[in-house]
Amino acid sequence: PSPIQQAAIPVLLEGKDLIGQAQTGTGKTAAFAVPALAKLDLSLNAPQILVLTPTRELAIQVAEAMQTYARHMKGFRILPVYGGQGMDTQLRQLKRGVHAVVGTPGRIQDHIRRNTLKLQTLQTVVLDEADEMLDLGVREDLEFILDAAPAERRTLMFSATVPRPIVSLAKRFQRNAVRLETTTEQRQHNDIEYRALTVAPSDRENAIINVLRYFEAKSAIVFCATRESVNRMTSRFTNRGFSVV
Repeated sequence: PSPIQQAAIPVLLEGKDLIGQAQTGTGKTAAFAVPALAKLDLSLNAPQILVLTPTRELAIQVAEAMQTYARHMKGFRILPVYGGQGMDTQLRQLKRGVHAVVGTPGRIQDHIRRNTLKLQTLQTVVLDEADEMLDLGVREDLEFILDAAPAERRTLMFSATVPRPIVSLAKRFQRNAVRLETTTEQRQHNDIEYRALTVAPSDRENAIINVLRYFEAKSAIVFCATRESVNRMTSRFTNRGFSVV
C-alpha cells in the first residue's frame, strides 16, 4: 500500500469521517474505495457509495478502478454519471439498481432533483479532488448533494491541498473527521524534467510538433484546453505522419 492507503484504510474501516491530503497519483482511489466496498451490502440493490469528481474523465477512471477492486464481489454494480452522456442510459441503469455511483456534481444534482437518484441508503460520500471541484465553482452543487444525503452517512474528502473553503465545508458536513496528510516537502514526480518554451500563439502548433521531433519521443501526451483543440491537433499530427489518437 501507498502512504495514503496505509494511513486511511484503517481509519475508514473504523467508520470515521476523513480529510485526506495527498497528491494526485498516490493511490487515493484505493484508499477510499477498498474500505467502502468492504462495508457494502450486496443484497441491498440501491446506492450505498457516492463518489463526486471534478471531471467526467476522473469519474470514468474511478468507476473502472472500483469495478476492478470489486471483481470478486458477485453482482456488484457501479455507474459513472456525468454531463454530455445520454440521460436515458443513466436512467435505465439507475432504475435497474446500482450499489455505487461516481459522477460530476452537476449531473448528480440533476438526478437528485428528478428523484431518479435516491440517497436514503447511502453509507459513504466521497469528494475526490475536492480542491479542484471548488476551483470549478460547484460549491453550491456540493452543498445541495451533501444536504440531500442521509445525516448518518460518512463523508470523506480527498484533496491535494486543503484551502479554507474545504475546511469550512468539512466543519459543516463532517463529524469529528480525522485529518491525514501524506504530502512531502519533496516535489512530486521528481524524475520528470520540466521545461517551458515561449512562442507566439500563431507558432504554437508547429512548436509542439517540432519539440516532439527534436526529442524523438517514442510516445507523448499532448494536453489541450478544449475539444476543438484536440480535434485540430489530431488532424495536424495525422497530416505530419504521426500515429495519433
